[in-house]
Amino acid sequence: MKRGPRFGIEEEYFLTDLTTRQMLAEPAHPLLVECREAVGKGFAYEMFQGQIEVASPIFTSTAEAADYLHGVRTRLNRALSGHGLGLLCAGSHPLAFWRDQRATPLPHFAQLFAEYQTVAQRSVLCGLHVHVEIPEGIDRIAVMNEVSPWLPLLLMLSCSSPFWQGAASGFMSYRQVVCDGWPRMGIPEHFENEREYQRYLALMQRIGAIEQGGNGWWGLRPASRYPTLELRMTDACSRLDDALLLSNLFRVMVAFAITCANPGAGHDATSRWLLEENRWQAKRHGSEGRFVVDAEGTALSASQWLQRAQMLFAETAEQIGEPQIFEQAKALLRNGNSATRQLACHARASAQEPDPQRSLQAVVDHLLEETAG
Repeated sequence: MKRGPRFGIEEEYFLTDLTTRQMLAEPAHPLLVECREAVGKGFAYEMFQGQIEVASPIFTSTAEAADYLHGVRTRLNRALSGHGLGLLCAGSHPLAFWRDQRATPLPHFAQLFAEYQTVAQRSVLCGLHVHVEIPEGIDRIAVMNEVSPWLPLLLMLSCSSPFWQGAASGFMSYRQVVCDGWPRMGIPEHFENEREYQRYLALMQRIGAIEQGGNGWWGLRPASRYPTLELRMTDACSRLDDALLLSNLFRVMVAFAITCANPGAGHDATSRWLLEENRWQAKRHGSEGRFVVDAEGTALSASQWLQRAQMLFAETAEQIGEPQIFEQAKALLRNGNSATRQLACHARASAQEPDPQRSLQAVVDHLLEETAG
């Protein structure tokens, strides 16, 4: 067994009132201080005051990641419980209304709200971001091109934002619908190599579209501050096991791409068309989507597509000590991703209680419980 590439995980959370089940709009400053102390060095503010982010240290194993993130979630919930609050991890908060939220008063966020207006104001969202280290001398763009076709599979497994503005959205990842309002988000542009990518960044910075040292917000991108490829498309996961599974799947895909003789060689206009369509299927239908995998139009179910991924990546998963990930992913599909579980919870609650507010409160309770583990 060889050691897989090092990685890091970023999780975002909603602070939630346990009485009303609403997202907290304006937490008191001492509460945020307690949260920062509970997390330690990895604590970060998010765009809205009722959100916080945790950026992990560098991991070499799943056990390290599980121990760190379990500890963070436990300590945060302990700090919040004394204030009648809880921690909710999902792509969207079922009872959050974006007009009620308050921006975090920091210069970086002020600039985003000033520039992007309603697009920024509507972005009451939480994601799962995963960094995987790319060895020196390997072109990150080539690796990105090799991994990109699998982005919708990762999104489909992560879908956790079926509710928006207190109602079912009709999408399994409405977070991705909101993300589409931003520039340079979603599917990354096609670049031949890192040199072309750097020319693109330089042009965007010259015209003022991207700040100096900045980057795009695509669902997969080379990180600007680290020698990593960063997954950003996935929704935040209420269950820690799901977050770890997705992190490992992405890590295995990157590890496979690194060993390819010519990574990204098959990335062409057709694969780009299929990538766009499969992303639509994932965000709209989740695990019920039909995913097209070749120019002949071969359409696969989610389970069939996952089986194809296993055939391609199983050896790499075994080599880096993660042979169980495909069985875990199959179990997730059988039991339902977070969006499926939320909708099922909502249906059960609605059958027992005609009040729509109470049905959504039941979904919030479900997510609070899963986040607490």
